[in-house]
Amino acid sequence: MIARNLVRAAAGGALTLAVPAFAQDNPKSEPWTLQEAIGDPEGLTVSGSARIRYETLSNQFRPGLDKNDDLITLRTSLFAEYDTGPIRIGGELIDARAYDSDAGSSVGTGEVNTLELVQAYVGADLGDALGKGTTSSLDVGRFVLNLGSRRLAGRNNFRNTTNAFTGAKFEFGGAGKEQLTLFYTFPQQRLPSDKASILDNDVKWDREGDELVFWGGFLNKPKLAGIANMDLYFFALDEDDTATRATRDRKLYTPGLRLFRDPLPGSADFEFEYAYQFGDISTSNAAGAPRQDVSAQFLHAEVGYQFAGAWQPRLALEYDLATGDKPGGKFGRFDSLYGPRRFDYGPTGIYGPLGRNNISSPGLRLEVKPDKRWDGFIFYRAAWLDSATDSFASTGVRDASGASGKFGGHQIEARARYWVVPKLLRLDVGGAALLNGRFLKRARNSNGFGDTLYTYADLTATF
Repeated sequence: MIARNLVRAAAGGALTLAVPAFAQDNPKSEPWTLQEAIGDPEGLTVSGSARIRYETLSNQFRPGLDKNDDLITLRTSLFAEYDTGPIRIGGELIDARAYDSDAGSSVGTGEVNTLELVQAYVGADLGDALGKGTTSSLDVGRFVLNLGSRRLAGRNNFRNTTNAFTGAKFEFGGAGKEQLTLFYTFPQQRLPSDKASILDNDVKWDREGDELVFWGGFLNKPKLAGIANMDLYFFALDEDDTATRATRDRKLYTPGLRLFRDPLPGSADFEFEYAYQFGDISTSNAAGAPRQDVSAQFLHAEVGYQFAGAWQPRLALEYDLATGDKPGGKFGRFDSLYGPRRFDYGPTGIYGPLGRNNISSPGLRLEVKPDKRWDGFIFYRAAWLDSATDSFASTGVRDASGASGKFGGHQIEARARYWVVPKLLRLDVGGAALLNGRFLKRARNSNGFGDTLYTYADLTATF
């Protein structure tokens, strides 16, 4: 208890005292960087970051956990790449830890991954070997993937730990600015995964193996038709049991299409993304469980307008659908694979009730950028279940009878970010409220604690 209070006090002090301590802005000088500190050697690129966050949650929505929770997370990263010309050698070490948690908390591998080498690769830049005006490269080893919208494959920013992969990645840039990525990987399975080791921030090397394979291709074509850009992709996931890990033995294939126009001041923008998922899955984790065909869908649609002038406000109407599993027939719950969800569904961490599973949700977003140092937004969503008998989004709350209806509730979210020292130190504060609808009030395994309130504050130094 004494140790926890000391950590909480240290985190609170850092968040409150760091602002005045670092709030010295000299517009004539660039911020300090690790690259500059080591003398900016030719061919070597070095960078890093450090983040401390304090978050609180009242009225837990996940079944079976403590009513209230708070958490202190620390994340430190160090990246280095040496480029000899055609050959690159790179690596990234991340240390992600959590404090002030206990067995009644939701803390897991999303918060803790201590001293992990998430990237360690050798890359070859092939120049225009595949045609005049083209570029191509091949990376082998451990690396991260950021593909398109990142809704199905991307690096996590808000979450304390990140998705990473081991394998091979080929990237091609065409003369017409099109970009093609082909990959065959073994996703890194974060360890330790047991609660006791996570609470102790134990160090254990992540593993990868041929029992879990993620492969596919991604194509981006800018200005496909006038102002519209296109992403086209196909992802595959092949999962099997191991001697120590029982799974649903997922065999999933996900083709998808995205059409979009990025926001610009004084103009309208849009985004439409659709993915269909098929394959087969075991009906449970039990050995020898029957197989079931998969048929699931995901849709994101968005139209917005960014006004010119002061604050550059952008107003956007959004809609998200991810199917849930219905009784009988094919398995219908959409699997979001390795996609972050913070930018669509709100903060994760010890919050994160909404996600790309069994949800039908319209929303209205207002974004503002008063100047180069400030930005923020407020976002409202109403959320229904696609299937009344499946678990609601990422809450873990379910009524198999369907008697609790489909209305999950309302979510209101807000965030403000401020560069305390431009390009060096950034403060991020925000929160969300989940106002329970009929389903969350009546579902049989609901905690019954009432509306959930979440707040956080973090400070990130980038060097």
